[in-house]
Amino acid sequence: MTALEPQQISTIHDFIQRNEAKELRRFVAGWTPPELANLLEELPPEEDAILFRLLPRKLATETFEFLDTETQQDLISTLAQEQERLVALINGLSPDDRTALLEETPGPVAQQLLNLLSPKERKITDTLLGYPEESIGRLMTPDYVAVRPEWAMPQVLEHIRRVGHDSETLNSLYVVDQRSHLLDDLRIREILLAKPDALVGDLMDHRFVALTATDDQESAVHIFRDVGRVALPVTDSQGVLIGIVTVDDVLDVAAEEAGEDVQKIGGAEVLETPYLTTPFTTLVNKRARWLVVLFLSEMLTATAMSYFQDEIARAVILALFVPLIISSGGNSGSQAATLIIRALALGEVTLGDWWQIMRRELVSGLSLGMILGVIGFARIVIWQQLFGLYGEHWMLIALTVALSLVGVVMWGTLSGSMLPLLLKKLGADPAASSAPFVATLVDVTGLIIYFSVAGLVLRGALL
Repeated sequence: MTALEPQQISTIHDFIQRNEAKELRRFVAGWTPPELANLLEELPPEEDAILFRLLPRKLATETFEFLDTETQQDLISTLAQEQERLVALINGLSPDDRTALLEETPGPVAQQLLNLLSPKERKITDTLLGYPEESIGRLMTPDYVAVRPEWAMPQVLEHIRRVGHDSETLNSLYVVDQRSHLLDDLRIREILLAKPDALVGDLMDHRFVALTATDDQESAVHIFRDVGRVALPVTDSQGVLIGIVTVDDVLDVAAEEAGEDVQKIGGAEVLETPYLTTPFTTLVNKRARWLVVLFLSEMLTATAMSYFQDEIARAVILALFVPLIISSGGNSGSQAATLIIRALALGEVTLGDWWQIMRRELVSGLSLGMILGVIGFARIVIWQQLFGLYGEHWMLIALTVALSLVGVVMWGTLSGSMLPLLLKKLGADPAASSAPFVATLVDVTGLIIYFSVAGLVLRGALL
């Protein structure tokens, strides 16, 4: 079941309104945690808690982990008077999901939830919260299965049966020495297919990929994509195994980062909450700041226009093509910036590739500029033949527009491709070189290129 049907929601709503708890429990029997989470997010907050209370505790905890943060916080507020159930819920969450919830919960409420944890879970949570924000340490869980190289297969299987119930995943086992230093990781397939008398050490090849707790979370996205694992070990600076990170948490990071980049590329600050629940004043503030910056930048366009006002006065016809010229440069720059930002995000290019990128975009910009230049030239020629709009110097005007388009598009493409690399080199987010920002930059420089070309081509004719 990937999506809820309106009839299902209506039926559940009717059960709740009529206080038919048994029928409601029977109706959702067999639903998986993701399906129940989807249902809870569709229902009004006051009905969420009613349904949530009917779920068995284990299923309720598993379902809670699939809810968005806002729904989780609403449920916690509702369950605040049910101390026993809330204690069981918070202690039953996996450490990484609990950490994610506490990160988004207001300080006083987060502290109250921490006080509900058992000493063991409190220690684990404090440790995870102690890592820097956006670090791998905030995503990891200490629930994994570790084995020793001298163990035989029967001992390994017995160990899995004993401790595997609490493990986040059993797809991989982690080989450690007496001091818990990570030596290797083994897939469960290798264990199951090994001969009974084989030792763990016989299966090791010492080729493994591990993350460090202080690594940036974005780095995990690229590593998971490259290695194709459902979980990766996390070590401290000394190589001691301290946890694992699973792919579901990394996918959440990838989705969040992609959403942030889209907003930045669109010329807005990142919204921390869903669009429909973001306060109106916050929504305006997030967008106004960038718009003000872009507006002030666009004032440079007016300054550039005033600098060439004599040329415009002598050849008013030049003003007709200003929107055509600067929009073409802005569009080409936005295209290039978007391509490079995406390539950087996917790890397809690095800062070391800047020269190769510049050469490719220089040739691409020249080619694209020539295509648009030919179209612009043809447009003026055709309109002159049909309507006689451009006077006796129409050929020079057509040549001016064509050459300007080549120069502006080539410059826009080059600027759009280099700005993300420059920002990354300076330690800033490449997505901040958003399409509107690139377009604003190219607008100003495009005017200078256009009127400079016009000055050369039309001197002695219109100028």
